[in-house]
Amino acid sequence: MTDRDVFDTERLRAELADADSLWREVEVVAETGSTNADLAARARAGEAAGVVLATDHQSAGRGRLGRSWTAPPGRSIAMSVLLQPSRPDGWTWLPLLAGLAVADSLRALADVPALLKWPNDVLVEDAKICGILGERVDTTTAPACVLGLGVNVHLTAAELPVPTATSLALLRPGVRFDRAEIAATVLAALALLYHRWEAGRDTDLREEYLARCDTVGRTVQVLRPDGSGTRGEAVDVDPAGQLRVRTGAGVEVFAAGDVLHLR
Repeated sequence: MTDRDVFDTERLRAELADADSLWREVEVVAETGSTNADLAARARAGEAAGVVLATDHQSAGRGRLGRSWTAPPGRSIAMSVLLQPSRPDGWTWLPLLAGLAVADSLRALADVPALLKWPNDVLVEDAKICGILGERVDTTTAPACVLGLGVNVHLTAAELPVPTATSLALLRPGVRFDRAEIAATVLAALALLYHRWEAGRDTDLREEYLARCDTVGRTVQVLRPDGSGTRGEAVDVDPAGQLRVRTGAGVEVFAAGDVLHLR
């Protein structure tokens, strides 16, 4: 039963007990407006990296391009992590790696064919199951990165935020999912990917991302933050994590944007 899926600090800490020590502090709160906003404020106030903040209910969550993201209490995973990379470059890859961590974790735990839509939406059967928001935060010491992740776990069809979304409960009816286990698996996978990125293993990580990326090879429309768009064939994600799209005028490179997969 989903009402027994307790998602509290001790449960998450217990699930993470044998995981990587990157996460020095783990906290679950009953409700907050936005875990990303909370961690960003804490970073500006001097909080050190390695914090995980999750909530049972996020009332004012934010997605990419200023979209809102909310879900009924107890039905999803809403969490953010605070990182302070030693690398000055390559930050574009951080939210992409978070997407890869989620996709691989859902494949392992739920046996669903999770794939990635550039830059960092996680899809199952062309429906969105997870969104990720990465934000750079300037602090008094060094810049920090807050990564927010929202995974649809127990949502019914009526509770989905948009018709093009899905949840683990809809994909695997009758299977009992544990949000703390899922969150811990994602965090452990993300820690491993992060360490590899810090060590400069960009080529290997790019190959793994491309192996999960459902955008490359498709006809897409890329919408820019200013509302303009470009249509073409997605041909690659380059070493900087940017999407390369072939159009009639040549190859255009996108560092940011909203991608629509066209049939």
